[in-house]
Amino acid sequence: MSVFKTIPQSDWLFETEEFFAIYDKYPTSKGHLLIISKESVIDYYALSVNQKQDLIIALEMGRDLLQNSFAPDGFNIGMNCGEAAGQTVFHFHCHIIPRYVGDVADPRGGVRHSVIGKGYY
Repeated sequence: MSVFKTIPQSDWLFETEEFFAIYDKYPTSKGHLLIISKESVIDYYALSVNQKQDLIIALEMGRDLLQNSFAPDGFNIGMNCGEAAGQTVFHFHCHIIPRYVGDVADPRGGVRHSVIGKGYY
């Protein structure tokens, strides 16, 4: 059973038809959100067309919540698909990570830093 299935609905920040959102239990920045599929689907590539369309709505809702609550300067949006990509919970979830000016010395390269030495180009 997925660890996400044990999250009580009272902890949900918002929901759409296909997804719900919570604050990440191990945040990388203030306001780090997870958008989680209500259905146990392995990763982004296993989502249905309807789920992928609904994900866009959930991403917008997450951004709006974070803008209103934390006023970040930017965002990273990420999904780990497969063990080699760092996926450890095999139930679809998407990270919305608020970014703030000065949170790292040089943010250029963004998610490219997930592979050591590849962030700078």
